[in-house]
Amino acid sequence: MQLDNRAQTLLKALVERYIADGQPVGSRALSKISGLDLSPATIRNIMSDLEEMGYVSSPHTSAGRIPTPRGYRIFVDTLLTVQHLDEHSVESRMHFPAQQPQKIIANAAQMLSSLSTFAGVVMSPRRESVFQQIEFLRLSEKRILLVIVDPRGDVQNRMLLTDVDYSPSQLVQSANYINQNFAGLSFDQVRSRLTGELKQLRDDMGRLMQAAVEVGSEAMAESEDMVISGERNLLGVSDLSSNMNSLRQMFDMFEQKTGLMQLLDVSSKATGVQIFIGGESKLVPMDEMSVVTAPYEVNGKIVGTLGVIGPTRMAYERVIPIVDITAKLLSNALSHQ
Repeated sequence: MQLDNRAQTLLKALVERYIADGQPVGSRALSKISGLDLSPATIRNIMSDLEEMGYVSSPHTSAGRIPTPRGYRIFVDTLLTVQHLDEHSVESRMHFPAQQPQKIIANAAQMLSSLSTFAGVVMSPRRESVFQQIEFLRLSEKRILLVIVDPRGDVQNRMLLTDVDYSPSQLVQSANYINQNFAGLSFDQVRSRLTGELKQLRDDMGRLMQAAVEVGSEAMAESEDMVISGERNLLGVSDLSSNMNSLRQMFDMFEQKTGLMQLLDVSSKATGVQIFIGGESKLVPMDEMSVVTAPYEVNGKIVGTLGVIGPTRMAYERVIPIVDITAKLLSNALSHQ
């Protein structure tokens, strides 16, 4: 339902005041801060209409009103005046270590947290599922370290427990065979090709290669894909830490990461800044939480998402440009690696 100018002005004033001090806003306060020449009775009538439409609600303990998730939504979509943020001042606070993409990403998460005073999150570019090289290192009898190097040079290590005590020369021979025949392929592709070739190999060597393929495939799927900074900042936000249930929901989200990954993945398919408001978005686990996100690029291709996690009662006019500019700076830094 469309709101007339008076209703929009009053809703904007109410949301801004509530974000500022967290207290329900009464008609008398609205008459002072809205700038409208309206009688208290007219304001009460308009607020009653807004409540009936689901944009505001009345807490039981107060005659004032607070915004609902629907009220926040219309506020951020149509009523918000975004603050100007100097991109150069943000860039001067970010550090971009040459040839270290993961450190650049970690710095971006820290910057989001520092500037917003909430939690910053960056979904790393998804690792390529292919490998460039593997190596077997004998640690002890029947314990082997599998070293996986992807095309970007990133290294992952996984432990293999074997039934056979392989000699160093056998490990080198097996690694050479895989590298010479399968480098540049995914482990799934190696699995299908290796099946037909195992008959030509000794049984124990074949088992080692099969084990390496299975563990390597799992390693690629489990690769670190999210950096979070500033979770402790949210402990100081009463809206999010006011009771044990809220705290449990919040830390479950950070520990499990599945829901947050889903939200960031959805955001990566959109353009520009996206705002997910708790209570209306099924992707946000708490009614009192909002997530402001933006995708970032490498050489013109969207590869990940970053954002700020904070209370629904956050200063969106500040957080939106923080997220937007950080996404642009991160895109530029990673594209020049």
